[in-house]
Amino acid sequence: MRLHDSLLGALLLALAAALFAYTFTFPDMPGQRYGPALFPRLIALGIMACGLVIAVRGWRSGRPWLDWSEPLKRLPGWLSLLAMPAAIGFYLLAAERLGFLPTAAILVAALCAWLGVRLWAALLTGVLTALVVQWFFGSLMRVPLPRGWFMQLVAGG
Repeated sequence: MRLHDSLLGALLLALAAALFAYTFTFPDMPGQRYGPALFPRLIALGIMACGLVIAVRGWRSGRPWLDWSEPLKRLPGWLSLLAMPAAIGFYLLAAERLGFLPTAAILVAALCAWLGVRLWAALLTGVLTALVVQWFFGSLMRVPLPRGWFMQLVAGG
């Protein structure tokens, strides 16, 4: 399914305008001409410019407002479209109980297998991806990821 570029450009414009408006709630830095709102405002202005370009080019293209792609005209395409929301739902339900590592490994491996990757490669990708994300976010960034029974079993606590 493909939405018209004018709609996507308008959505970008609206989200960027909301971001720009939200920056007015940021506190001012005493003694400085700029503060923490400067960078988000510049980003919002850039997104607005991109959204405007996308909307104008989409308006001129003459394409239909909604275009169904070939894979979505068949059942497996719809199931693939629903795979990511289902994966997010599974993560929300299972992460606290299982822990981040097994949940992420299962999700990545299942999504890879669904998309046609060989089973051994999907399992290897799932495990390695989960380990790298755990290392980056859990160790380097110090984001508290769900421990679950797996980490209690491994770490003993």
